[in-house]
Amino acid sequence: MTMGEPDEERETLPNPENESYELASRADDFSWPQLRFDAPPRKLYHFFHQFRGSSNTNNFFKGLKWSPDGSCFLTSSEDNTLRLFGLPDINGSSQDSGYVSTDELATDSYLSSLIVNEGESVYDYCWYPYMSASDPTTCVFTSTTRDHPIHLWDAISGELRCTYRAYDAMDEITAAFSVSFNPSGTKLYAGYNKSLRVFDVHRPGRDFEQRSTLQGNKEGQSGIVSAISFCPTYSGMFATGSYDQTVAIYSEANTELLFVLYGQTGGVTHVLFSKDGNYLYTGGRKDPYILCWDIRNTDGIVYKLYRSTEQTNQRVSFDIEPCGRHLGTGGQDGKVHIYDLQTGQWVSSFQAACDTVNSFCFHPHRPLAATASGQRRFALPECCDEDLILGGDENCASVWEFSCTSGEYPAVLDYNESTTETETH
Repeated sequence: MTMGEPDEERETLPNPENESYELASRADDFSWPQLRFDAPPRKLYHFFHQFRGSSNTNNFFKGLKWSPDGSCFLTSSEDNTLRLFGLPDINGSSQDSGYVSTDELATDSYLSSLIVNEGESVYDYCWYPYMSASDPTTCVFTSTTRDHPIHLWDAISGELRCTYRAYDAMDEITAAFSVSFNPSGTKLYAGYNKSLRVFDVHRPGRDFEQRSTLQGNKEGQSGIVSAISFCPTYSGMFATGSYDQTVAIYSEANTELLFVLYGQTGGVTHVLFSKDGNYLYTGGRKDPYILCWDIRNTDGIVYKLYRSTEQTNQRVSFDIEPCGRHLGTGGQDGKVHIYDLQTGQWVSSFQAACDTVNSFCFHPHRPLAATASGQRRFALPECCDEDLILGGDENCASVWEFSCTSGEYPAVLDYNESTTETETH
């Protein structure tokens, strides 16, 4: 990274405790749309061409996340790059958007509005929870990369707002493997090997609180903290997943270990609370099941949701719709599978790509979802003159529209109105 360090003393974000940010109360302003899964969703937008112009010939998507206000989504890829795509016509109807098959698609639906190039492999990234396109000061996201501190990026200009730096016993910078803001947006939690570090969002630099994930009797998590999720009901609990195949539940107030969950057969790569905060869903690499846990009674697993991830070390993320009734997940079969969370039963599936769908995300409050697919492909033998040719439905990202039976949509600022394509090196 060649960009100089920003001024660490200036306040980088508004303080939700002092200003009237009410992200959690958005649900009171409208009714959630009831999504229908009895028919395949329509593909609205598709992206693959600009992504393959990368200098990395073996490039592929590694993940995708919607912004909290739903105005855009952020992708991560193997070429150490984060790309931001605004959502067109966010305030209008998408009924006029025609389906275009990948066989007929000659170019992408539109270009990314922001490109951020990191210096090394991106481990994790997350949005500021109070991000709103109507307030540029909140339009930020963090990323953590190998051998680098945590970066806070401006999602409009692509500038580096500030850094959060952790040091090891040799006073050398150590990289976080996972990052997550707490629900109030005042603290940034970062996962390391056998420890968590907590940064004050408004005090960038090297000041942090270090908290071990191992208790005095060695109970806890003995591996790398690879995933962090906070309970959405502001109960003060958060969950962490580790590559030692365990999931731990902590109290945010003092990082007290409440209990440890055992059952995943692979290193845990994703943890997610249900919308009511009573259940926790966990998934791991080379593990074909998403496990459901009742955090009020952790004696056993409630049920398992199958997905085709037995042969991949990739992080394959899943998501729960805004209503909280259904969960969607991708897999190596290129399909997105939808499950009913009340019964644990499979509901439907649709073909999203022709390679591994490693990320599936529901839109925060519209009947949309986004998918990202891709996987590492080994180089062809030197004796072979043929180049690696991928189809339009491989190594791609797509936005899908579901049918819905009811619901009113809140007005959200069109992110593209205030942004133009920007690249940061």
